[in-house]
Amino acid sequence: MEAEQWDAFGDALKEAGQLLQRREIRDDPLTRAEGYRYLTRLLRLSLEKNIEFSDPRFPQFYSLSHETAKIGNDNPDNFYMNCEISGEYDYRIRGQRGTIPYLSIESKAGSYGSSGTMEPTGHLELDELVMDEGGNFEILVSATPKPGNWLPLREDSDNLLVRQTFHDRVAESPASLSIECLNAAGSNVLLAENFQQQLAAAPQFINGTANLFADWMQLFSEHVNQLPPNDQSMCLRAGGDPSIYYHNSFWQLSEDEALVIELSPPQCKTWNFQLSNYWMESLDYRYHRIHVNKHNAVYSNDGSVQIVVAAQDPGKAYPNWLTTAGHALGGMLLRYVEAESQPPVEARVVKTQELNCANGQGGGR
Repeated sequence: MEAEQWDAFGDALKEAGQLLQRREIRDDPLTRAEGYRYLTRLLRLSLEKNIEFSDPRFPQFYSLSHETAKIGNDNPDNFYMNCEISGEYDYRIRGQRGTIPYLSIESKAGSYGSSGTMEPTGHLELDELVMDEGGNFEILVSATPKPGNWLPLREDSDNLLVRQTFHDRVAESPASLSIECLNAAGSNVLLAENFQQQLAAAPQFINGTANLFADWMQLFSEHVNQLPPNDQSMCLRAGGDPSIYYHNSFWQLSEDEALVIELSPPQCKTWNFQLSNYWMESLDYRYHRIHVNKHNAVYSNDGSVQIVVAAQDPGKAYPNWLTTAGHALGGMLLRYVEAESQPPVEARVVKTQELNCANGQGGGR
């Protein structure tokens, strides 16, 4: 490792800041501050992906989206796990199912920093797993078929993505997973030439990820405050779950406006709706109510759901209120998991005064 290679790494990080110079980027203090914070978060994630957990011979699960580093409208109801692997090797995953209602494990080919995609190469869900009475299971992961629980790889498969979806984070426990490589040889001692390549790859992941989802937000700006279905193949290419149906979009409201969303959820494993910022990071669900799901939504008598997005709480008549948490715009996403149908979603912008009047606040004044 030479000094000029470290300098090149620093120069590449500077180039990542060009994201904030894109013409369509909203030029307000919060969006810009969150944009630069987003780059620091992507740097943290990229260093873990490309350096700390990068050797497919010695795999470990880690997370590329969590409470303080987020990618691509990350789901507040999810616990994400990632792992770098190779289609050249065979692996064994050992697990205990916990009480989580939904889990999927997928093998992928590609990265936002290389191909710009995460193409699916294998898919396995919790309901498909054979396990013992205690909820323990094993999964073989390989490019050649195996008996029992088997997750397919291709020769070009290079990573795993695990989604575990909660209904209630407090009451439910995620599955515990570990992984080992069955046929790799060699040592995990750091090699100088490998580290140079790993370090050079880190800014590529930042640039690829940040610009991919900035492109998405530019696309979603064509239907602000509406929730049409995505091109589902676009979601799959970016690492989406084939069992999930996606409605990604863009919201923008003034302080005196509310977005009213009405849907009739189909029969499905679960569903949720969330708010994100301009960079497609979920708003801080640790401290703000910014999402609602199948388990905690309040339903109308006919089974429909009305969600209200507004800066201020419109009152008890709107129990599915979500706060914008100080934001004026951002991304939003409605997901259906294993849905039997995909009914249309109605969305409209109203003045918050109209909600207050309907709630008996301010009427007749």
